[in-house]
Amino acid sequence: MAAALTSLATSILAMVCERPMHPYEMYRLMMDRFEDRVVKVRPGSLYHTVARLAADGLVEAIGTDREGGRPERTTYRVTDAGRAAMQEWIRGVLAKPVNEFPRFPVALGEAHNLSRAEAIELLTARIRHIEAELAEVEPALAHGATKTAEARLLDGYYLVEMLRAELSWLRRLVARLETKELGWPLDD
Repeated sequence: MAAALTSLATSILAMVCERPMHPYEMYRLMMDRFEDRVVKVRPGSLYHTVARLAADGLVEAIGTDREGGRPERTTYRVTDAGRAAMQEWIRGVLAKPVNEFPRFPVALGEAHNLSRAEAIELLTARIRHIEAELAEVEPALAHGATKTAEARLLDGYYLVEMLRAELSWLRRLVARLETKELGWPLDD
């Protein structure tokens, strides 16, 4: 019996459902599609996950090739079991929300332990980071849409909408802190 799929394993299975490819190609495709913003991926973790998927019979090697002095590259394709496991994971995640326990809400809930001025400063820094991320991701996503089907970029569109929503909420929060509409335990 195969172990439960991770987000990275699911992304790998989805890519080899598109077409057979080698792990480096998978990594480049994830970077091109900005999937590294929704799935924690490093080359080492990707290669390890591909090996685990192969050991579990969810992908299979279909050949190796070598270009020039580069190392051999093994190309993988999805198996029927891999496609079924991926589809089952997707069904489960799409159907029912799960609290993934992000750290930011914890920090928000405890921000009252800082001074109002420091909270404003830190939240404003976060706003700047989100604005910079949107400035990078939005044009890249638009460019990606010219190269691949929109359905393959839904995670990117979701990320952009979540960033926009967070940015809007943070701007309102900072304004309320600045005008002192929001009471603050460590008011300065």
